[in-house]
Amino acid sequence: MISVPDVDPGDAFGRLAGFRAEFHRCLTARGDALFELADAMLCGDTPVRSLAELSLAGQHRRGHGAMYAGLNRGRIDVDRLRTALAAVPVPRAADGRIVLAVDVTCWLRPEAHTSPGRVLCHTYGRAKDAHIGVPGWPYSVVVALETGRHSWTAPLDARRLAPGDDAATITAGQLRDVVQRLISAGQWQPGEPDIWIVADAGYDGPRLALLLRDLPVKVLVRMRSDRVLRRPAPPREPGTMGRTKRHGDEFIFGDPASWGTPDTTITTDTRLYGTATVLAWQRLHPRLTHRTAWIGHAGVLPVIEGTVILLRVERLPSGATAKPVWLWASIADADNNTVNVLWQAFLRRFDIEHTFRMLKQTLGWTSPKLRDPAAADRWTWLLLAAYTQLRLARTLVADLRRPWERPAPPQRLTPARVRRGFRHLHAQAGTPTRAPKPARPGPGRPSGRRNTRPATRHDVHIVTRNDRPKSTPRKKPSTTPRPRRTG
Repeated sequence: MISVPDVDPGDAFGRLAGFRAEFHRCLTARGDALFELADAMLCGDTPVRSLAELSLAGQHRRGHGAMYAGLNRGRIDVDRLRTALAAVPVPRAADGRIVLAVDVTCWLRPEAHTSPGRVLCHTYGRAKDAHIGVPGWPYSVVVALETGRHSWTAPLDARRLAPGDDAATITAGQLRDVVQRLISAGQWQPGEPDIWIVADAGYDGPRLALLLRDLPVKVLVRMRSDRVLRRPAPPREPGTMGRTKRHGDEFIFGDPASWGTPDTTITTDTRLYGTATVLAWQRLHPRLTHRTAWIGHAGVLPVIEGTVILLRVERLPSGATAKPVWLWASIADADNNTVNVLWQAFLRRFDIEHTFRMLKQTLGWTSPKLRDPAAADRWTWLLLAAYTQLRLARTLVADLRRPWERPAPPQRLTPARVRRGFRHLHAQAGTPTRAPKPARPGPGRPSGRRNTRPATRHDVHIVTRNDRPKSTPRKKPSTTPRPRRTG
């Protein structure tokens, strides 16, 4: 489905050197310290556990004080760095299509009482199968997906969600900026297939499709199994009175009797999931109301039609119970070939989880105990630039495998194994940083003197009833609530 274009090793080295030079230009203040910090992260042989240990690497020629000063008081031209990431060749589908995935991952900071901007982040399984909220910094990340049996993606953007932000609005603006930068960089040309955006069930797919309707994109999201959609309104019968119907019969996910005959039926044998059965129904839409995300919509609410896809698999690789997966695509009349590609593209969405694990467990994204969220943003952009350098070096490094690891062909190296050989490539690529100047550390606070300027403590932002807009009416609780439709 999605393949990486063949790249000449000579051209790959030129792209890597060009990106490193542009990345250094994006560091506008204390850039040499930040650049060497990224190199030390790339050339290490073990997972990053602390920033102080990175200052001991040979690629970091400055002291640990300069490293912390770069994170706390440095400056990065983020817009220019975003443009540089969009200019790097992105993976494409077999038909030349770009597939983007978006998801939110959290930098948990439960004990950082002096760090502002923390919100309650939804976490899974931190207790006995309990889902709890832990204070932290949530980040919305957009990547371009690849295919094949590997865990590579192409990170393009990351944004920290501030307290009170509407995640759907922020995500729509983020995706709009990413798509426009890809178009400006020549990654998409008029006449090429539309860009697909794949997201999980936490996103409102119809709303994203409406907000991005002026761009060459299509949205594919997973829906909860208790949703109820509507079919198109039937034609008005002659001689009838009253208002014209806007919605047809209900399509209840939990009630097979309401499904009717599917427009598409596909059965495929897969390696990991056994027999996969796909059913699809065209021209289904949700019945929108002036509540939640649509409370501020002026005028008549739109009818956003799409194709609903039901995916059933025989087994899961983990051995867990295989539950049906419901998908909604903003393609009203998807044919058999499009449906077959859509459900496979959704399965590739889980590669973004491998990227999060690489950033956190190997590159140490959440290891530093930074107080300022602006410093956390700088550290995040250093990691995205470092990961991009690993992606550009995939065909340039040798496999330095451990004695207990299996040999892997060059096109199958994981990001962690590419990182092992990057230190040899670093010697050839060189560094644009200047030699450090000798300096002595400051005296600091005299021993025995107490801190007279303690840091300000910040509360965790929690959404309450007082956070609702003033125009939101308070409705009386219903005594006969409508039950959830699970069939």
